[in-house]
Amino acid sequence: MKKSLALLLPVVCICTCLMSQTLRTPAPSPPQSIKQDFGLSSIEISYSRPGIKGRKVFGELVPFGKVWRTGANGATTITFGDDVTVGGQKVSAGKYGLLTIPGENEWTIIITRQTDVTSPAAYKPEQDLVRIKATPQTLPFPVESFTLNFGNLTGSTCDLEFLWDRTFVSVPIKTDIDPKIMTQIDDLINKDNKPYYSAALYYLDNGKDLNKSLEWFNKAIDQNPAGFFIYYQKARCLAKLGKKEDAIATARKGIESAKSAQNDDYVSLNEKLIASLK
Repeated sequence: MKKSLALLLPVVCICTCLMSQTLRTPAPSPPQSIKQDFGLSSIEISYSRPGIKGRKVFGELVPFGKVWRTGANGATTITFGDDVTVGGQKVSAGKYGLLTIPGENEWTIIITRQTDVTSPAAYKPEQDLVRIKATPQTLPFPVESFTLNFGNLTGSTCDLEFLWDRTFVSVPIKTDIDPKIMTQIDDLINKDNKPYYSAALYYLDNGKDLNKSLEWFNKAIDQNPAGFFIYYQKARCLAKLGKKEDAIATARKGIESAKSAQNDDYVSLNEKLIASLK
């Protein structure tokens, strides 16, 4: 009897362990969180990604003219780290729900104060922050998994893109970073560790005072004479000022400096700049 019990105990333990384990399988609509650096902060989206799986998506699986949670499973949310405009409408920094009303010829994108909408019945129109109209476009190829993406990124603009099946919808987002950056420059330029290069480059790339930009590039070179990248940007500034000979001379110094640093990219950039000025 004791021998029989001894033989049974391992079997019982194995069965108990197997019963207590949870079977893990891939989620049918995998969740995704994407965070995009934007302006001086970021935008973050949390959503789930259903697949086509042989179904007709818009007009059937996702009905036209009805509120859609814009994904699967839980609510889709969007978080702005800074104040922005979405489709030309102001949205303060914060976390919001992202809903849509797909249509055959027009979509409505809704940013709502509700962050828990998982079905049309839970949606409260009075909680809308903004509504934006957008025209869907037809893709030349199908996108299997529903995708939210940030495209056409610049320092202060981007597009929020919706892609699924053969449908593409895009909404412009903009943030006004210039006042903040100018305040930083005014503040930091009067301190010991002066950001001459960063300030000069911002002025150069954003249509501000080029003579001030040139002044700061010169001071940046005084701070860092081996900064091969500074010579290239200074040469660009001189070219924009119409000082071609000075720009060429500066670009040649940049080539020498870049060769010393073994940086072929900046050698090439300076050579192309010189060729464009001849």
